[in-house]
Amino acid sequence: MRRKAISLSPIAPIVLAAVSLRPGLEDVRQALLDASASVLANMPGARLACVNVIPTSLIAVDENVDAAGDNIHVQRLVELRNWARPLQLPKGKVTYHLLESRNVADGILDVVQHRLLPAANLTTPNQFELELLSGVTIADTQSLRTACAALAGQRRIDVVATGCTLADTAEGQVETILCADGQLSRFATPRLPIRPSGTGDLLTGLIAAHLAKGKAMQAAVRLAVETIFAVLVRTQDAGTAEMRLVPLPIPGRKP
Repeated sequence: MRRKAISLSPIAPIVLAAVSLRPGLEDVRQALLDASASVLANMPGARLACVNVIPTSLIAVDENVDAAGDNIHVQRLVELRNWARPLQLPKGKVTYHLLESRNVADGILDVVQHRLLPAANLTTPNQFELELLSGVTIADTQSLRTACAALAGQRRIDVVATGCTLADTAEGQVETILCADGQLSRFATPRLPIRPSGTGDLLTGLIAAHLAKGKAMQAAVRLAVETIFAVLVRTQDAGTAEMRLVPLPIPGRKP
């Protein structure tokens, strides 16, 4: 279950929640709900897209009803709505999507590529996700541009690629790279020996917040990267698994 934010407009990210409705995963669904609530609370104007994948058979005929005679698709939609109900999101702030696929991962990839990206003008994948979505192996700046162009197609989509290590990335560094109109802006920070969860969500929220305050895209990404790195240094010093966010570091201001 993974959340990924894609910006519909400079101040309206979409948070994707891939929800498994299988029995026995109640604790996992609750954790995803809590994480979604936290992300939405820190993203101005964000919308939630709830996705569930219905596995299909390769050779058997798939039934549309379960053993009790209830329509499977209607039942799944009801379960998705019930999962999201505690968030108390107003109409227009949450959507529900059912996909049929032999492979759950392929189904989630399909909804990102064909339903969410066409509505976006900013997306924030890490290097692996960008390769997966574009079908391009990224090794250098040229292949990064090619991947971003493949992702955008005929649309105008700015890409902020995180966790990048290219052929010319300095040893011991990791880069966040903005690709806008084929032009790259690169922001390198030292690679730290920690990997807390949620850094991509935090980066997306910070970029959206800076854009909402009127910052240009390049400045918004730079400020977000600086804040993320400061949070990670603080987290490493504290020796904790969860990011140390409070008080949130402000770029250019001494702690």
